[in-house]
Order: sequence, then C-alpha cells, then structure tokens
Amino acid sequence: MDFKQEIKELFNNYDFDITDTQIDMFEKYFELIKEWNEKFNLTTILEQRDVILKHFLDSVLSVKDLKENSSLIDVGAGAGFPSIPIKIMRPDIQITMIDGSNKRIIFLNEVISQLKLENCVAIHERCELLAHKPEFRENFDYCVARAVAETNILVEYCLPFVKIFGFMVAYKSKNINEELGNAKNAIELLGGKVTDIKNTVIEELNAERNLVFIQKKFKTPIKYPRGQNKPRLNPLV
Repeated sequence: MDFKQEIKELFNNYDFDITDTQIDMFEKYFELIKEWNEKFNLTTILEQRDVILKHFLDSVLSVKDLKENSSLIDVGAGAGFPSIPIKIMRPDIQITMIDGSNKRIIFLNEVISQLKLENCVAIHERCELLAHKPEFRENFDYCVARAVAETNILVEYCLPFVKIFGFMVAYKSKNINEELGNAKNAIELLGGKVTDIKNTVIEELNAERNLVFIQKKFKTPIKYPRGQNKPRLNPLV
C-alpha cells in the first residue's frame, strides 16, 4: 500500500487526524531513516507498515495529553522516537532531544533540517550530566522516554529535568504493575507520583502500550541523577 494511504488509514483507526502536510513529513522522515540506517544502524524495524505502527503511531499516543505550547525533553532519543513524531503532530511543542551517541545526533539534526522543524534541538550529552546544568534542571513541562530502561532506573534519568507539577511520561509495554511496584520508592524519593496509566491496544500488532504519567510533586534531591552509570549499575530500590 502507498505510504500516504497507509499512514492516514492507521492513524485514523486510532482517532488521530493527520493533515497532508504531516503525512508528507512522516514520509520524508521514513525515507531518511531508511537512507541513514545503512551507515548508522538506527533501527532494525524498516518495513513500511511496521515503522508506521511500531515507531510513528506508538510515538504519538501521548500527543492529546500534552498541554499547548509546552516544553518537552526526550531522554535517549535514539532515532527520534517519540519526539520527532510528537513534533510533527504538535508543532506548538518545544522539543529538546538528548542522546549519548553523536552519530544519532548527526542524524537527528539532519531530520530537523530536512523537515524544517522549528524550536527543536538535538544535544549530544549524557543525561546524568545535563540534568545538573541549571538551564536544564527542572526546566521542562514533560520528559519522555521510550525503550530506555526499567522504571526505577528511568525516573532517576528523567525526573530531574521536570518542573514542579510537570510530568515524566514513560512509554511501556504490558505487565507494568510489577515494574512500577519495584520503582515505587525511587519515584517518591525523586519527587514524583504516578497519576495516570493510559493503555492502548494496537490491534494490528496484538500488542499493548502503557503510557505512565508521573507528576513531579517536589524538587528532586540535588545529588540525583548520580554519575558514573550508577543509575543502571546500582538502581534505586
């Protein structure tokens, strides 16, 4: 099926209205992924329908819950999921993407340039270092993360970026209850509280997606996130 027809049909199936301009942007993004994947190994998912469902549609599941003209930081942005699809659907949102791989940042800057995305930047830096810089710490309405780490690790990377009363949004698959149970103390320690879990079943994939909304209730203690890869090597319990 033609890309334009397929993405419109699949997005409409999940009540996402998508304009011709947005469809063109997604198609260009898809072409860039295929082109750059040959040298940068961005993703193992390259079939058109799979990319639309597993990357593009999956990424935009949060867009209806994001307030207008908000700021969002994507931790471990990779090839731009979920932040680039969010930006295409919600151009009003200011996007900051961070990743520890300079190759991925080079790719993301090419996407920003080719798609002419405004108020969208990509930064090569480790999140545990960036989160201690005053211009980034507790400065964003939202922090999103997709396929990065378990929740007890993820909250240490993400919550330091979030403003008081802002939200961290974690993209998770099924069986989230046990993972959230293991992260309960870490979430509270870092200033957060789970306020909502939005579940979507992607019928074409027979798969579940859970968006975990963790609101920032109070400031994260200044020593977090810890450096030297400690969040992964010695996760909070």
